[in-house]
Formats: sequence, structure tokens, C-alpha cells
Amino acid sequence: MMNAEQSDTDGGTRRPEGPFFSLAVPCCDVAPYLPQCLDSILSQSFSDWEALLFVEDSSDATLGIAQEFAARDPRFRVFTGPRSGSCSTPRNRCVEEAVGQYVLFVDGDDTIYPGSLQRLHDRVSARPGADLYPCALLLHNDITGRDEEIRDNFPPDAPAELTGPEATLLAHRHMANRIHAQLQLVVFRRAFLLENALACIPGLRRQDCEFSPRALYLARRVVPLHELWYFYRRRPNAVATASTAPDRFHGDWAVIIRSLAAFHARVSREPGFDTRVAACWRDAWLSLLFGLWFTPYHLRNIPRRVRAETLGVVFRDGPGDLFALAAGGSLAKRTACRWVWRFARHPALRPAAESFFKLYFALSRRRSPWGK
Repeated sequence: MMNAEQSDTDGGTRRPEGPFFSLAVPCCDVAPYLPQCLDSILSQSFSDWEALLFVEDSSDATLGIAQEFAARDPRFRVFTGPRSGSCSTPRNRCVEEAVGQYVLFVDGDDTIYPGSLQRLHDRVSARPGADLYPCALLLHNDITGRDEEIRDNFPPDAPAELTGPEATLLAHRHMANRIHAQLQLVVFRRAFLLENALACIPGLRRQDCEFSPRALYLARRVVPLHELWYFYRRRPNAVATASTAPDRFHGDWAVIIRSLAAFHARVSREPGFDTRVAACWRDAWLSLLFGLWFTPYHLRNIPRRVRAETLGVVFRDGPGDLFALAAGGSLAKRTACRWVWRFARHPALRPAAESFFKLYFALSRRRSPWGK
């Protein structure tokens, strides 16, 4: 349902049967890049797509460019809304408005490769109906002008099909605890997103890191494609990197960790839950928590007040979810979680908590049983 701040260039009319792909394109202050992005879509040899352009209030010509492309081709549909500070609201709205069978996420400052939609269509059609089709992207650094890496969360010899828990375990092993969570890495079945009420948290940057683990686990069928289809531009002043203020950076990660710990608490109570999945999440999410708040670098450079306030976000609903995540782990992780809680809740214990983590990381570097 549209509000007064949102419009639809096609007047809300839709085809009885939707296209194969719906491309969700959030746009805000991307006028220098948007023509190239939309040209890369318009020039595709595969034509059965729609592109939903959600333009947030911009200080440049972004909206005019989007409207120009919509006037040229009705497959472009333009929506507008207030600036929200992240891609979450535009992505959510695009999924709500989409009518395609499968959803692709494309940022307004990136491009897709020639012929990629045809290749994706052919690969998806060969194994139709899966919830997720993980692909690959090329990361390009605008600052250095260099292509940095090809990202694919699954090894080349991955099974042709996996369940969500199987895919979670395999991706964890392959990624060795790195975080490649971009939504642009995956073709999503739209009905799967709607059935599971999968949405990005409004206002949250790095929302991919909160969304992607949930989506991967909940998928019934995952078909890794390894298809390189997307050119991802890392640039200054992008939404994800525009502000490096520690209260915002750590505040975002605090929301992510709290949400994922709550997700684990919910699904781990379901019959047949694979505890190996919990071990993967524990390794990834607790390592992130300890590292961002208590490594020597962060102790030196992030004010104690900021670290304490943002940890308060993690524990907004109490320590139960985080302690449940740590419960199956090592003595080191369980003890560390207790000290994180004490740091957040008891100002007098904060120096002692920091001293604990100095020892924690020193012992972990020695690869002692404590650090496992």
C-alpha cells in the first residue's frame, strides 16, 4: 500500500503473471553510477524481468535518472520514499511490490554482467523451485581501481543441492569464518521470502549480515550456481561505509548480534535441530562480538562509554539468548560471554572485563585448549 511519499510510474497496474526475475534496486545519491547500472539491466539479452527502483530522497539527480529510464521502458517501476539511512527499507518495499518468481538484489551504484540474466535463467530453470541459488560476484575497489576478489560462499565441488542447515555448515567450512553476506550473491525465490517473513531490519546498515544467515538456514533447497553475474563497487561515501563513527558502527553490529542470537534461541528449540549449526554460528557470531568490542585495537581506539552503550543493545532483552548460544561452546567462550555481560551491566567491573579479554586473546593466539 503506497503512502503519500511514494509513487509508482506504472500506476499500480501489473501483469496477471509476473516476470521470471524481479530486480530490487535501492537508489540514493547515486546519480554518477545509476545510468550505468540501469543500462546494464536494459541491455540484457533476457527480457523477462522487471526492475523496481526505490529512490530515497537524494541531493542529486538520482530520481530524474530513474524516471527517465521508466519512461523509456515500463519494466522499470519507480517508487520514492524518505531517506532511511540504509538499504533495508528500499529492499523490503521492493520485495513487497515485486511480482516476479525470483528476486535479485542490485545496488544502484553497481552493474550486472552482459548476458547474466539469461545464464541465471537457464541455470535456475534446470533445477526450478529451490529457495536460494547462491552465485558469485566480483568485488572492485574504486579507490585503487583494482578488481580485488571473486566472492562465492560455496566451493566449486559443492553438492548440486543442499538443505539450509547443510548449506550453513558447508559455507562455514568454506569461508573459514569470513563474512561474505551480500544479498547480491543470491537468487531468492520470492515466495520463500514472503512465506518466512524475511525482511531487512529498517535503518540497519550491513543488514546483509543479519539477513543472510537466517535466509540460508531456513531454505528447504539450496542450489549453488557459482555463476559470476554481478560487479560490486566498493567506493567512498557508500551507505554501508559513509559513517565510521564508532557509536553507529558498533550500534549496527550490536543489533545484528542481538537479532541472530534471538534467531538461534528460537530455531534451536525446534525438533531435529542440528547442533553443528549452532557451533558454526557460535564460532562466527561470538568471535565477532569479542573481536569488535575487546581486541587490543578496539580497547585503544573505541571509548569505553561507546562500547558499554552499544553492548547494552545486545543485552536489551537480557543475557539469555547470548548465553544460550555460548552454552555448547568451550569454557573460554562461556566465560567470555559472562564477562561481556558484566562489562555491559556493571561499570565497576569494566576494567576487570578488559583485563580478562587481554588474557583471552593472548591465550587464543597461542592456540591453547582455552582458545578453541
